Amino acid sequence: MSKYSVSPIDFAGLKTVPLQARGGKVRVADFGAVHREGAGVAAWLDSLPHILAGDSLRAVVAAIAAARANRRAIIWGIGGHVIKCGLAPVLIDLMRRGYATAFAMNGAAAIHDFEIALAGHTSEDVEAVLPDGRFGAAEETGREMNEAIAAGDRDALGMGEALGRRLDAIAAVEFAPASLVLQAWRVATPVTVHVAMGTDTPHMHPAADGAAIGSATHRDFRLFCSLAAGLDGGGVYLNVGSAVVLPEVFLKAVSAVRNLGHPLAGFTTVNLDFVQHYRTRVNVVERPHAGAGGGGYALTGHHEILVPLLAACLIEKEL
Repeated sequence: MSKYSVSPIDFAGLKTVPLQARGGKVRVADFGAVHREGAGVAAWLDSLPHILAGDSLRAVVAAIAAARANRRAIIWGIGGHVIKCGLAPVLIDLMRRGYATAFAMNGAAAIHDFEIALAGHTSEDVEAVLPDGRFGAAEETGREMNEAIAAGDRDALGMGEALGRRLDAIAAVEFAPASLVLQAWRVATPVTVHVAMGTDTPHMHPAADGAAIGSATHRDFRLFCSLAAGLDGGGVYLNVGSAVVLPEVFLKAVSAVRNLGHPLAGFTTVNLDFVQHYRTRVNVVERPHAGAGGGGYALTGHHEILVPLLAACLIEKEL
């Protein structure tokens, strides 16, 4: 006998409904199909369930393909991890195929790409060098990036273009093909770099010029706003691996473009990352479409898998 004064509720009078009449959001017709050996990536994409991320991936592929066909902007915003994961060759190929019309980077992405071009390696062991203060103290990285930025600023260049110009002169021949900044510069595809003072290792170098850094990255922000205006009517913006800086930059650019009277509606945004954060969800996937149409998608997974997979889907869509 229970000691409680409250008894379990009696379900005898609960009203039920027929399962057929109730219906359901998930139907057998939406289920995935078994992949056929040798069918290829395009068939694999078609075989995905028409549920959640399966349809999201299809929608993203279709939006990018449509933007390319209609000559609308396709802007890739990339964080440092994307370069560290070895994806520059994939992005360079997409650029050459017309699936990337511009790139926006945070400072980390630019640093890793710059070091790849110079030495063929990047990403130091922070735990090993932080105790004695050697973290971020690479001489060539700090000196060459800061000199490139200062010289570029004197010539009214943004940070991305300034770094590309310098790499064209100093990149190692054997590593130059793996540099996204350099390869984009050589074909005049815009690269903008967005930094916050003190967030990047070159800011520690004796050659750092705060005025030049600020001026160059602000010039790139204004260039990014011009690029963002090209998203109107079917463009695509992809945020890949930046949880804070680029989502904030993108939202401000959207507001500035609209404030200046440019139409900016009916475009697609995508966030690709292995964790979906609040800022990327609201600033990239949701807020830009409020009252403006279009739509946003979130694809969750590791960059080194998702980006090549998306690229393969786009390439096979051409066939």
